[in-house]
Amino acid sequence: MIEITAPVLIALLVLAGIVMFFGAMAVRRIQLRRTLGTFDASILTPKGKWMMVIGRYGGGHVDLLRFFSVSPIPSFVVERRGLDVTGWRRADEQEALRIPPGFVIVQLTRNGEPLLLAMDYRDYTGFSSWLEAGPIAGSWQI
Repeated sequence: MIEITAPVLIALLVLAGIVMFFGAMAVRRIQLRRTLGTFDASILTPKGKWMMVIGRYGGGHVDLLRFFSVSPIPSFVVERRGLDVTGWRRADEQEALRIPPGFVIVQLTRNGEPLLLAMDYRDYTGFSSWLEAGPIAGSWQI
C-alpha cells in the first residue's frame, strides 16, 4: 500500500490549486471571446508598463479586463465621451518587446490626457469605427 506523507499531500494540493486557477482563467477567456465586441489589446498603464488586456465594448465605454486574471471586473474603463484618436504607429524596438507581434499603437487623448493602446490593425479599424459612430454632440440625454 502506498503511504501519502504530509509534504506529498501539500504538493498535490498546491498543484491542484494551480491547475484550477489556470482552468478558471481559460474558461473566463473563452467566455469573454465568445461575446460580440471583444478584442485583445495592451494598455500603457500610468506606471509606464504595458499590460495585456481584453477589450469589451459597452454602450458608451470600453472595458479593459486583465488578460491574466479570473476577475470579471475591468481594470480600466475608457469612456467614449472625450476620447479622440490622434493616430496610430508601429511599435518601436523597445515597445515591440513588450506588446504582441503585429500590434499597432493607437494614440488617443482622453479629455486632453494621452492614452496609448496597442491592438491588431483589424481591431483598430473596428475601434475607430465604434468611436466615430458615437452619439452626435449635443444630442439629448435622459
